[in-house]
Amino acid sequence: MRALVIGAAGFAAISPVAEVTASVPVPALAPRPDGPGDEPPEVEARVALGPGGRDIRLAGDLTEGVAARVAALLAANPGVERIHLTSDGGLVDEAEALGALVAERGLATYVPDACASACTLVFVRGRTRYLAIGGQLGFHAPYELGPGGRIEAVDPSAERAAYLAAGLTSGFVAQTMTVAPEDIWIPEPARLRQAGVVTEMVGSDRFPDSTLDSDPSPPAARSELLRNLPILSAADPAAVDEAAAWYRDGYLAGRSEAEAIAGLRQRASAALRRKFRAADDATVRALGQFVLANAAAAEVCAALAAADFVRLDETLRGAQPGRPGLAALLAQRSSEGGSAAKVGVKQSRMVRPEHAFVPPVCAGPIEAVRHALARPPHEAALALRKILLGDSLATIVSAAIP
Repeated sequence: MRALVIGAAGFAAISPVAEVTASVPVPALAPRPDGPGDEPPEVEARVALGPGGRDIRLAGDLTEGVAARVAALLAANPGVERIHLTSDGGLVDEAEALGALVAERGLATYVPDACASACTLVFVRGRTRYLAIGGQLGFHAPYELGPGGRIEAVDPSAERAAYLAAGLTSGFVAQTMTVAPEDIWIPEPARLRQAGVVTEMVGSDRFPDSTLDSDPSPPAARSELLRNLPILSAADPAAVDEAAAWYRDGYLAGRSEAEAIAGLRQRASAALRRKFRAADDATVRALGQFVLANAAAAEVCAALAAADFVRLDETLRGAQPGRPGLAALLAQRSSEGGSAAKVGVKQSRMVRPEHAFVPPVCAGPIEAVRHALARPPHEAALALRKILLGDSLATIVSAAIP
């Protein structure tokens, strides 16, 4: 069984920035197991029609029959223009059959995340070949499974011919054939463009969102939302459910990934503002102390100006690596004088704004926070609610006036 495939965990863990060749596990594409002690079969790719009937989304292994399923979907939907590919590879015969369909229909190919091994044989047959910024293409030589499932190198002539026929440069193709089956080569985007592999690098606003292709169910949408915006775990469950429903509905309607991200961040920030408005005074004062401790970062006042609590959380966590950020504050539900006011960074390790450079544009907002914290506890909390939960920079700056 001739295959080009790598382990999903190994490929996803490799940096998309640097050009690397790394060793990864290569799963054996063996026949369906007969006994309980055998390895489970590979999970075949999910193939689905995207919103509006213009895209086919393929996510998973190129197992036997995948090309036939794509062919049936194409026959029933003549308006398809692109195929999205997210795959660690699979059977070469399936990849070649699928690539022939792509070429015959003049489809564009698009990789939103990762396409490796046999998947690249499909990708290079695209009329136009799009790779998302941050996406990865991975290459290695083909192999066959010998007795006992052993990986055995094979003559790569067929794969070499396929890459060359697709217009890839001979030097690039030669290098792919030197990568051992248990390794993976991930070229930099510039190299991919020079070699004729990729036609265009695109942003997340170019095509409909693909992030739920493998599982568009409501639970999967909620899980993906919390994975990308973990701070939402501190928000009210109802707010999380509402955001997840909006995210899934937009995916099904063909909203772009960029639009989805922007909308989700806005909803997350609004949910966090509501959460802090309902928090006790000690928690609000702890938020002010947490912000003041990191006031030297220009991103802090930018987040304050926009009342963007998602950005504020990301900035604060970046300033204090390993810290839980705003989530730790929201997890505390203590009474006045309790532990909430002590959450955040330890006083002895705080960055003192008076001894650090504060960007001029931040002077007003930071001074407003400083004045507020100098007041009696309840008055301090009232002032901080106006400053930290305001809607504009003007509101924040005006609070600094004695």
